[in-house]
Parts: sequence; C-alpha cells; structure tokens
Amino acid sequence: MGTKSEKGKDGGEGKKKSRRPKYSRFSQQELPACKPILSPGWVVSIFITIGIVFIPIGFAALFASERVVELQFKYDQDCVPPKYKNDMVAYIQSNKTDKTCMRKMPAVSSKMKAPIYVYYQIDHYFQNHRRYVKSRNDKQLRGDENNTADCAPERYAKNGQPIVPCGLIAWSLFNDTYKFSVQNKSIAVSKKDITWKSDREKKFSSKVYPKNFQEGGLIGGAKLNSSIPLSEQEDLIVWMRTAALPSFRKLYGRIEEDLEAHDQITIELQNNYNTYSFKGSKSIIISTASWIGGKNDLMGIAYLTIGGMSLFLAICFILMYVLKPRPLGDTSYLSWNRNASGVNLRF
Repeated sequence: MGTKSEKGKDGGEGKKKSRRPKYSRFSQQELPACKPILSPGWVVSIFITIGIVFIPIGFAALFASERVVELQFKYDQDCVPPKYKNDMVAYIQSNKTDKTCMRKMPAVSSKMKAPIYVYYQIDHYFQNHRRYVKSRNDKQLRGDENNTADCAPERYAKNGQPIVPCGLIAWSLFNDTYKFSVQNKSIAVSKKDITWKSDREKKFSSKVYPKNFQEGGLIGGAKLNSSIPLSEQEDLIVWMRTAALPSFRKLYGRIEEDLEAHDQITIELQNNYNTYSFKGSKSIIISTASWIGGKNDLMGIAYLTIGGMSLFLAICFILMYVLKPRPLGDTSYLSWNRNASGVNLRF
C-alpha cells in the first residue's frame, strides 16, 4: 500500500523536510572565545598567585578572629534548684517555681569596646524541621490577619478567633530574659534594630497587631504586647528567621558601653524556656565583632589551607617539569587553530 507524496506549489513532488537543526555559529559553539593553552608555566603561575593572595587573607582573618572577645555561660543546668535536678521538666513547667537565677559570668579577659552583642544559644533544637518551618503564614504577617492557612495546630484561639501571629514558630518564641550589671551598676541592653531592615519593612506589617496570641489549646513560649505592631516586635522577627542547624545563636540585644578588662559581670536571668523536654541546652554569649563578624577561625583556616595547598602543588609541578620534562604537543592541530587556517571541520 503506497503513500501519497507531498506536492509543492508547482504541483511537483516536494522534498521531505529535514529535522536537522539549522546551522549557526552559536549552536555549534564556534563564536570567538578565549581558549588558553594550560602550559606548565601557566599552571604554576596560577597556583603561586592563589597562594600569594589567599595566605595573607587567611592570616588577616585569623588575626581579626583572635581580637574578638567572647564570654559564654551555659546556664540551663546551673539555674535548676537541687531538688529538681532529677526532674527538670517538672521544674520548668511548674507555675509555682521561681525561675529567677543570679550568676556571675567569667571575668572579662580584655577590654570589650562597644557595640557588644548579646546572643542566646540553643543546642539540639531543630528549627529546620519541615513541619515546623511550614507552620507560619507570611500573608498574615504582611497584613491578611484572618489568613491562618498552614498554621496548624496554632490557628485559632479557644474563642474561635484567628491567632495573630499564628503557627508553631511564633508560638515557640524564646522567652528567657537577661539583665546585666557590673559592680552593682546596671548595664542597659538595647533591642533597637537587631533585625534585618528588609524583614521589618517587607515581611512584618506595621498595621498588624498580635491578637489571641498564646491563647490556643497549647501554651508555648513568650507573650507579645498587643499594642505594638509586628514590625516592631524585634524579638519575634529574630526568632522567626529559622536556623538551618540544630545548634544556633540568635541576637538578643546590644550593649552600647565599653567593658573593661577583669570586669565581673553579674547576670540576672529568668530561666523560662523549656529545653529540658528535648534534652537541649541554653547559653548566654557576650561578644564583640570584627570585620569578619564574631569569633570564628574557620574562614582563616580555610584560606590558609587553600593557599598552602596551591603553593605545594606549584612546587610539585616545578619539580616534575625540571626532573622529568615532557614536550608539549603541536598546537597547530587544535581545532580552533585549524579553523583559523581555513580548514572546515563542520560535517
């Protein structure tokens, strides 16, 4: 059984259309480009340059990190009365136990210049859990107060009204508080502008106020002042930027005055937050900052490692080239050189 042939406008049989793509220099990667030949000289020079650049940066980063003064005090065990040592969950969940705790932090090792940053650190807390991260409603935070989708189980209060802000992230807001003093002189902690400007202006509305918060079936962490809009609830904004790792620090505030060497800081804290149910831990950290941020040697070590390895490889290639040299191939056989000579390599 035959098939009808295609006919052109002139009535004759047309040719079968080709599925072959139309040729272009772009699709065939024939546009002018830099195609360097990685000769031994080029390779050695690149590795030496990387080493010369990275090693000083690594030393500078380590030096900056060493200049950061940091004090850390882990208080979750020390601030539990002796009679509750075997049942710390009962202590933290009881409304009758006194959560006030007075402790002295380690003495300041060297002068701490303002601004001094106060952080709280929580360990073994998985804020990156899928269901936890999902339990919020960004549309509500931006203005749609009645929208509580994805906020279960913290969507509605006992009176049936929507919770603002809804969801488990807001519900579990950190509620330990800290007061500092040196030689009976109180040290003020500022909470102004401890959040990202983009969060305050774009993600949290100045027209939305907390409503029915911590009035659902479960009682979680801190409460919010219903007369302050969400855009000014900076503790909440900091907390709702969830951490990627189970051990994390979050900014609590700033101290705007210097602390001298050997100062003994007294801290009065309220040990309210329940980390005992999931065997977590809590710490308070006071730290200065440098041009690379807080105290962290990883950046400097990484730069030194990469720079050192680059210099080591450069020396190895030099020795190989001197002791066992190999002749380079004829570059005239390279495709782009043959094209430049007028040889057509297209098939």
